[in-house]
Amino acid sequence: MTPLHLHLLSDSTGETLEMIAKAALAQFENAIVDRHFWPMVRSQQHLDRIMTEIVTKPGLVLFTVVNEALRDSLEKRCAEAGLKTVSALDSVTDPLARLLDKEKVHRPGRQHVLDDAYFERVEAIQFTIAHDDGLLWEEWEEADILLAGVSRTSKTPTAIYLANRGFRTANIPIVVESPPPPALFGLRHPMVVGLTTSTDRLVQVRRNRLLSLNQTPETDYVDKERVEKEVKYARRMFADNGWAVIDVTRRSIEETAAAVIKLYNERKARLAADPDNTGGTKPI
Repeated sequence: MTPLHLHLLSDSTGETLEMIAKAALAQFENAIVDRHFWPMVRSQQHLDRIMTEIVTKPGLVLFTVVNEALRDSLEKRCAEAGLKTVSALDSVTDPLARLLDKEKVHRPGRQHVLDDAYFERVEAIQFTIAHDDGLLWEEWEEADILLAGVSRTSKTPTAIYLANRGFRTANIPIVVESPPPPALFGLRHPMVVGLTTSTDRLVQVRRNRLLSLNQTPETDYVDKERVEKEVKYARRMFADNGWAVIDVTRRSIEETAAAVIKLYNERKARLAADPDNTGGTKPI
């Protein structure tokens, strides 16, 4: 099958385009797409150079260009070459401009301005990395979210994803032979979320992990009875403490993080209405 050439052309870093393209392509199974990335296109000379390459690989041109003259040139030249163009943000920014009764600020990369939210996100990432896998438990009270779960329940990748959304996230492995520090059970500020999964799925994930490390897959780490004991131990701990619980068996990292954020926002709303309400949340 001939691949579709998808050209991502931006007058900034192109991060927004990459996210949009990834989200859109996820809707098409087994699609064969060659992505061509053209960031920081801010001059006619630069556009001239890359158009020569784009026309040799015809396909869809997805772009974010705020300079009107450069945009007109791009659309005209693509039309002449028979190439379809799509402005990635117009369908959102145009209605917003009408409803807000404001003109768009034509500044490349404006969505990436180093504002307070940016620095808060950087701080959240640094905090999350420093508090991975049970480290620095003395500082857990400073976290927004704490993820708990047995080994290989996606705690670290979920924490990093949440950090990129601005949430200071710590995580701790639940180990039968090594109970967590007492501080875990007295936290007031962070929302503690227990991550769980099916025993069969957990055994499979752990076995694949050992194989990827060229280690023998025949250990207690993947023994089904022992793994089931771990999972039950963790679930009992979650229930005893009234913590929110998310089953990650059939969830992607993004889906798990979205569920955590939903719980966090619900808890935040409850606390705003009743500051003394720090109760748990039912499993989802």
